[in-house]
Amino acid sequence: MAPIALYPDALLAQVLMASTYPLEIVSADRWVKANRGLKDKALEDALQQQTWDASVKSLAVFPQVLTMMSEKLDWTQKLGDAFLAQQKDVLATAQALRAKAVAQGTLKDSKEQKVSTEQENNTTVIKIEPTNPEVVYVPTYNPTVVYGAWPYPTYPPYSYYPPGYVAGGALLGFTAGVIVGGALWGNCNWGGGNVNVNVNRYNNFNKTNISNGNWNHSAQHRGAVPYRDKQVSQQYGRGQASDAASRDQFRGRAEQGQGAIQRGEVPRDAGNRGQSAASRDMQGGRGGTGAATRDMAGGRDTGSFSNRGGGASAFDTRNSAQTRDYSNRGSSSMNSARSSGNMGGAARAGGGGGGRAGGGGGGRGGRR
Repeated sequence: MAPIALYPDALLAQVLMASTYPLEIVSADRWVKANRGLKDKALEDALQQQTWDASVKSLAVFPQVLTMMSEKLDWTQKLGDAFLAQQKDVLATAQALRAKAVAQGTLKDSKEQKVSTEQENNTTVIKIEPTNPEVVYVPTYNPTVVYGAWPYPTYPPYSYYPPGYVAGGALLGFTAGVIVGGALWGNCNWGGGNVNVNVNRYNNFNKTNISNGNWNHSAQHRGAVPYRDKQVSQQYGRGQASDAASRDQFRGRAEQGQGAIQRGEVPRDAGNRGQSAASRDMQGGRGGTGAATRDMAGGRDTGSFSNRGGGASAFDTRNSAQTRDYSNRGSSSMNSARSSGNMGGAARAGGGGGGRAGGGGGGRGGRR
C-alpha cells in the first residue's frame, strides 16, 4: 500500500477496484498510449466503446497511474488479490500509513489537497480530498522516505518512483491537475472497511442507470488471471468444478475436431495454419487483452500473498504477513527509479505462451 496510501480517497478506491483486473489494466494502458490525442469529452466517448471494467476505464484519465500499474504488474496483481480477500485489512493499512505520514509532517493541507481527521464508526480516519472537487492532483513521493523510519527492515516499502518525482525535491509533490468530470465515482468507506460507488457520478461517466451503490468484483473481467486462493476463487465462481468442466469441454471439442479431420471434413494442415496465425499474432505484437495475457504468461511474477488475519494493531511486528500489506513490494523490489521502465519492457519481451484472454463485457463494471 505504500505507493498509493497517500492518494486522494476517490482515486485510491478506483485503484483498488481496478487492481483486481490486471489484464485489462495492461490493455487499457496500451490503448491510452496509442490514443494520446484523445482528451476530455472525446476520451470519455471513446472509452464507452471499450469492454474493460468501469474502474479500469476511469484510470484512463490518469495515464501515469495506469502506466505504473501496467509496468508493475506483479505488484498490481498482489494488491488486487489482497483487496479481494481482505478489504478491511487493506483499508486499515492505508490509514496506518497515512497516520505515519501525518506524524512526519509530510501529509498536510496544500493548494492541491485538504487533509482532515474524522470519526467513522468510532474509528478515527484520515481523509484526503482535492481542494477543488473537479481537479485532482496525483501525489508523487518516495515511499521509502515519506513515512519516516520504516519499522520492518525485512519488508521495506515497495518502491516506485512515479512520473514527476524528483530525487532530493519535496517529500510530497504533485503531478499536473486533472479535470476528472465523472471519472472518479468510487469512495472509501473507511468506517465500514470497504469501497462503494457514487451512483450519480458512475451513471454520468459510464452512461448507465444503476441504483445500487455497492461495488462487487466481476470474474468476467478477470479474464485468465487465477485468484490467489481457493476461497476467493470459489467466491467468484472459479472453483475446481468449473475448471474441470472447462477441461472436459475442451477435450470434447478436440475429439470432435480430430474425428472431422479423419473423415476428411477438415484439411489435416488446418491446425498448423491456425498455429501459424497465432504465431503471427505473437510476433506482430498485436495489442489488446490478448497481448496482456501474453505478458502475464511471459514470466511476470504472478505470486500472491498468503492469508493474513485481521485484528492485529497497524504495526504489530508479531504479524509478519500483515506487515507485507504495508510494503506490498512484490517478488523483486526496485533498486532504483531507473529500473521502472525496464521491468515492464523485460516482462513484455519474455511473453511466450498464453491465449487470448477475453476482457469480458463492459456495461456496469462488475456491479450486480
